[in-house]
Amino acid sequence: MNVTTIVGLEVHVQLQTKTKIFCGCANRFNPDAPNTQVCPVCLGHPGTLPVMNQEAFDLSLITATALNCEIAEFTKWDRKQYFYPDLPKGYQISQYDLPFSKQGWLEIDGDDGNRRKIRINRAHLEEDAGKNIHDETGRGKDSQVDLNRAGTPLLEIVSEPDLRSGAEAKQYLEEMRLLLTFLDVSDCNMQEGSLRCDANVNLHLTDDAGQTVATPIVEVKNLNSFRAVEAAIDFEVQRQLKEYEKSGRKLGDPGVEKETRGWDANRNVSFAQRGKEDAADYRYFPDPDLVPVTVTKERIAAVRAALPEAPATRRRRFEKELGLSTYDADVIVNQGRELASYFEEVVEVSGDGKQSANFVTQDVLREMKERGDEIGEFPVSASILGTIVKRVVDNKITTKSGREVFSALLEEADSDQEISTNRVDEMISERGLKVVSDTGALEEAVRSAIANCSSAVEDYRAGRKQAIGAIIGQVMKQAKGADAKAVRELIIKVIEETA
Repeated sequence: MNVTTIVGLEVHVQLQTKTKIFCGCANRFNPDAPNTQVCPVCLGHPGTLPVMNQEAFDLSLITATALNCEIAEFTKWDRKQYFYPDLPKGYQISQYDLPFSKQGWLEIDGDDGNRRKIRINRAHLEEDAGKNIHDETGRGKDSQVDLNRAGTPLLEIVSEPDLRSGAEAKQYLEEMRLLLTFLDVSDCNMQEGSLRCDANVNLHLTDDAGQTVATPIVEVKNLNSFRAVEAAIDFEVQRQLKEYEKSGRKLGDPGVEKETRGWDANRNVSFAQRGKEDAADYRYFPDPDLVPVTVTKERIAAVRAALPEAPATRRRRFEKELGLSTYDADVIVNQGRELASYFEEVVEVSGDGKQSANFVTQDVLREMKERGDEIGEFPVSASILGTIVKRVVDNKITTKSGREVFSALLEEADSDQEISTNRVDEMISERGLKVVSDTGALEEAVRSAIANCSSAVEDYRAGRKQAIGAIIGQVMKQAKGADAKAVRELIIKVIEETA
């Protein structure tokens, strides 16, 4: 039996606005002061009226355009009825039949290694609910409700069921988060709930005769990490396959409905919650308190023209124009827009993409990780690093010496000394790191080292080639700026000449 995994994701993104979507309450993560960022509007008090946050709609429009969606020139607001403790009004203001965008796509690398487009059914804007805080000890204590999040602007991005594994779903989410942060529409902090995901999963089972049946669709709710998304989908694949083999229940059978399940990250299992509601259960109707929104073709064109370069486009440009490997382009771009821009400034000064990538991916990222810095806080500016790399590219210093200068400049910056591009050349001079171009002086250093390392020379001639390392070390002490490869070649030449 051939098993095909079918996955569609509903991604919920909290937008980075100063205030909530329909009122003036602050929009910020504040778990230590529950129920303080609330007002009669977001609490749903009788007689209050919502007013749409223009910035929330603008950020949504930017996102949908970057996701290649069709933008509707007319969109409206709807009330979605359901009754949970964290929804004070008893309904959620959302969009139903006329969302502001639809039919987009996002590219990922599929499991087969090929780039392919994951279709996006729609992206619509709505208000978030609050947060229920339950007693996790199992002792039956009271649940609590924090409504600080109620009314936060939430963009829901619904994919088509085009994903075929937990790994693909994880990659789709990673690429989505990267794009959203490039656009600066959300911080996408999953720990704070700024990015959440529901996964719709089922299986298509094809027998030897070519007949295909589908298992019932399961929606796994509120997955708050990439690891959880991948693990939940992988678990559901195995669970649904065992369930089908045991019961034979399939999609379309009488009494079979879509099921909502939760995810227990501690035990790595999903658990049943309830039957999934259909649109009719929510009793949608147009919100009478909010006017529809119209968007002109000119505005859509202006938004599209102002979009920053997308991560996928930037990767391809780095590979094509700067000669980077796919791996290096991924590492740099996946760190975010600020680091990618830092790298491009380094290249602009150095004139060499590959050497710049080596320093950024190896030295800069290592130091940032150890220090806990963001690139905006990093003490070695792009112009200074570019100058170091330029000296390496121009063969003024070796790569090893370039790294020595980089480390020394970091130490000076840490001791509150002012560093600049001029300091690069000063340090090269102070430390005697300039590449030795005088071949006569280099040969003299080589002959001197050979004379002082007679045992190493005998070992080399006896076939122990690694013995040459001791001689190279002696030469490098005398000529700090010498190129190690050139020194090695010269040592071998002199040894063979004097055999």
